[in-house]
This record gives sequence, C-alpha cells and structure tokens, in this order.
Amino acid sequence: MEERIVVDPVTRIEGHLRIEAEIENGTIKDAFSSGTMVRGLENIVLDRDPRDVWAFVGRVCGVCTSTHSLTSVRAVENALGITVPQAAELVRNIMANVLYMHDHVVHFYHLHAFDWVDVLAALKADPDAASDAAKQLSPWRNNSAGYFRSIKERITRLVESGQLGIFANGYWGHPAYRLSPEQNLIAVAHYLDALEWQKDVVKVHAVFGGKNPHPNYLVGGMPCSINLNEANAINAERLAFVRKILLDAQTFVNQVYIPDLLMVADVYKDEWASIGGGVSNYLAYGDFPDNGYSDPDSLKMPRGIILDRDLSRVYPVDAQSPDEIREFIRHSWYKYSQGDAAGLHPWDGETTLNYTGPRPPYRHLDVTDKYSWIKTPRWKDRAMEVGPLSRMLVAYAAGKEPQKTLIDNTLSRLGLSADALFSTLGRTAARGMETKLNADWALEYLDRLVATIPTDPRMANTEKWDPEQWPKQAKGVGLTEAPRGALAHFVVIENNRVKNYQLVVPTTWNASPRDPDGQRSAYEASLIGTPVHDPKQPLEMLRTIHSFDPCLACAVHLYDEKGTFVHQISTF
Repeated sequence: MEERIVVDPVTRIEGHLRIEAEIENGTIKDAFSSGTMVRGLENIVLDRDPRDVWAFVGRVCGVCTSTHSLTSVRAVENALGITVPQAAELVRNIMANVLYMHDHVVHFYHLHAFDWVDVLAALKADPDAASDAAKQLSPWRNNSAGYFRSIKERITRLVESGQLGIFANGYWGHPAYRLSPEQNLIAVAHYLDALEWQKDVVKVHAVFGGKNPHPNYLVGGMPCSINLNEANAINAERLAFVRKILLDAQTFVNQVYIPDLLMVADVYKDEWASIGGGVSNYLAYGDFPDNGYSDPDSLKMPRGIILDRDLSRVYPVDAQSPDEIREFIRHSWYKYSQGDAAGLHPWDGETTLNYTGPRPPYRHLDVTDKYSWIKTPRWKDRAMEVGPLSRMLVAYAAGKEPQKTLIDNTLSRLGLSADALFSTLGRTAARGMETKLNADWALEYLDRLVATIPTDPRMANTEKWDPEQWPKQAKGVGLTEAPRGALAHFVVIENNRVKNYQLVVPTTWNASPRDPDGQRSAYEASLIGTPVHDPKQPLEMLRTIHSFDPCLACAVHLYDEKGTFVHQISTF
C-alpha cells in the first residue's frame, strides 16, 4: 500500500518547511523538501555601502544570530584586502564559540529532544531511581531525588490541568519511544535546566557585541574597546564576568548535555545508528582561525570535502572557483536570465522571484516542476551535506586533534564503528561532540585575548575604510561554519556600492529540492528507507529532519488551515 503524507509546517525549527513523503509498506520510498517562504535579502542590500550590509543580513535569523554578520564582514574584508587585528579575531572566535554552545544546547533539548523523550512517560518514574541513574551519568548539582520529585510534581500538575503548555501536542505513547520512565524524567528535568542556562550564556555577546540577538560587528574588526583598567571599556571586571559564564557553560555541557546525549544514544543506537544517512558527500569550509582566517591551515575546524563516505581522503574546496560551487533553480521558484537549466556561481548569481506553484488550498506540490523557494547548490555537480557531522567527519579524516580522539572515544563508549556516524544518530552525536570542543576553545581564546591585550589591544583596522582607496570593482567571499553548517556570502562591489550579493546558507545545501539531474539533496535523501509506524504520527520522519537542525529563516507565512492534504499533521 502506498500513500503520500504531508507535514506542513515542520515545527520546532526556524522558518517554514514542508515535507511530502511517499510511504510504501511502512517505509519512506521517496521524499520532497520545500521551503515555503521567501525573504529576498540579496535584493534588499543592493546598492548599499558594503560596510553596512552585516546589519541587514544579520537579521536572517534570530537563533543563529551573529553568524551572518560575521560572514558578511569577512566577505567585504576579503574583497578589500583588510586584515583583522589579532584581538578582534579572538573576540570573534569567542562569540562564535558561545553561539555554538547556545545553539546546539537549545537544539538538543528544545527542538530535538521530544523526538526521543516521552514527557508523559516521565510521570511513571521513581524520582529516587532517576536520581541514582543521573548520578551514574554525572555530578550535576540538580541530580538529587528531591529535584526530580519536584519536576515530576510540576509535570503532573500540568497534565491534571489539561493544559500541557510547552509539552502539548506531542506524540506521547508512540511505540518508537525507547527511554525508561526514569530516563525520560532526567531528560525533562534537564530540558527545564537548559531553559534557564541559555539565558545566561548569551550575555557574552552583549559584553563584546553590545546586545543579543544581533550583536554588533565591524568591517575590519570589532566595535568594542578593551582596556583592563578603564571603567568605560571592556575591563578586567568584564572579562572576569565572561570567564565565569564560560566556565559555567563548560560545566553544563560536560555534566548535562553530553551525559544526556550518551544516554539517548545508548538506548537508540541499535536502530538509529543505521538510519538517515542520506547523501554520501560532506562539505566544511572550516572555522576558528588561530592565525587569521586567510590562513586555512590555522583553522581549528578544518576545511575540506569527503566524497562517497571515504574517510581516507579529504578533498580541497575553493569557494571562489566558478567550476566548483554553482546554484541551480530547476525546481525552485526563481528564474535565471540564462534559463532554468543553468547553474550560476554566486558571484554571478541572480535572485529573481518566479512563483509558479499552486495557490492554497492545495493537496500536493507538483514535484515534477518547481516546488521550493530554496535554490539548489552543488559542488562540482555533487549534492553535499553540511553541518556538525560534516565538520567532524572532515576533521576525523584529516586526523585533526582533538576531534579524532573525541570521536574515537565516543564511538568506543557506545560500542559503534565509524560507519555509525553516517546516520540520524551520528548527526545528533556530532553536534554534541563539537559543543564540548567549543566549550573548551572559548576559554582558550579568552586566555589568549587577555595575554594579547597588553601588547596589542587594537580591535579594528580602519586603514582601508576610506572608499576613495577602494578599487572600482572588487569581489569577495566570506566563509564561516555556522552552527548548522557551511555558510558563504558572496559580494560584488562596484563604485563603492553592492552590485551583487548572494547568500548560500547551510539549509540551502541540505533542504534544497532536486537538481536538474534529479539528484536529491540531504533532507530528501536522508528520509529514504526510514520506517514510519503511523503515517498520522510520523515521529520517525521528524527525528531525521530535526537531526539537521533546520533553519529556513524567520518570516511570516500564512496558510489555510482547511487545506485538503491527505493528512495535515499537527506537529509540535
């Protein structure tokens, strides 16, 4: 028996995503991913001063806040040949470390956990047994029987009130849940702990960038002053405050997030370490420079590509080469002046909207034609996955430390081989492993910043800020590793203004529709072969899609709730 189910919108993500899946005999045999919103930020920044663009593109999203601003200033710096002072580079790294920790913890607990955790099952837990189990995992201060008892009482009151609030509308009781009642109670308690923790860690962005979300950046450096003895600058007291936050974050990651991740992985590994692999190619631009971003050999997260899951070799990537990265629109609601079959390098990219899809209410997308607002990027005509898994795989294949040892130890702890990385569970575990690394690196960078300030406290290089010094035309590319994957901004500057600007974001790589050759991108490919116990409660589908941490940018999208889908799934 075959049927097509529709999940629209997929929730617990940033933005608006529609997934249509064809199920045959309880297994997904085909899938289609559609981005159902459009922003057009590339058009908004045209003809602006390139030094101002970071403030506009930073508003792509309020969750991956700061990463687009950083990528934008890097693009302009690349175009104009601007070198960033060491102190400013260290501050940028610390802010990126904090973004990773905040983003990944929020994703695991508040966007992805309920794919693995049954909240209502926690009501059957014995708080004393939960405490004993939690203490076996870590020395976290809240792992007491009294604390778990209080959490169970809070959840009980919610259930008895009939108003589950943040826990409403889940697939509780679904047979795909595997955790014990005590493990569910541990996870629910730490979900609430993470809500409190995430409010504090982002204060680091406010110290260095003035606010969060959307902290301030500056072409040529950072718009803050550091002087250990100056009351009106970032001084010794403020840096001590940052250190305390980073130490607390490291504790939370090591004593809460990582133990919970290992607990979940240990329970689900027999099935989910072999499901959801999807495409077999992985791309990472790399990030966290130790010697300036222009030196790729100094990146803590290395740059490169893995092809066909072959971990014996890392291929180089050149984002500036017109022969490597191109974007296609054969199945996207845009048009190119060269026709729909063309593939354009982003420096030559075009963002011309061309909606030809159905008007709501409609049953299904016409997947033989255009069906998404997301373009389809390819590297040498190959589909790529980007994100934490790609970064960790590239580092592992390159023999990069401490990534290689951390991956080997984690696999050994779970009794798994490296092949298990190519899965839904592997993708989820990779995110946790790199969070641990970022917690360590943030403190390392802070120590280096404190050591650098006495000899070179400069936070900006303004030598080329005068547009009179700029060439008539310049091209630049800014590369980062956003929490969700390889991110690039491409800028063409002409007569001191933005002539063209294109963003190729992580979800463009992962969530895009098929290319002109019919190749699936990462989301669509990852769902093939996924079992679905109940098409009206597609928990298994959500597990794999959420493992990518989808982010389609914040926007308003209205939809007729009386649409005539085969199933209109209410997700949470």
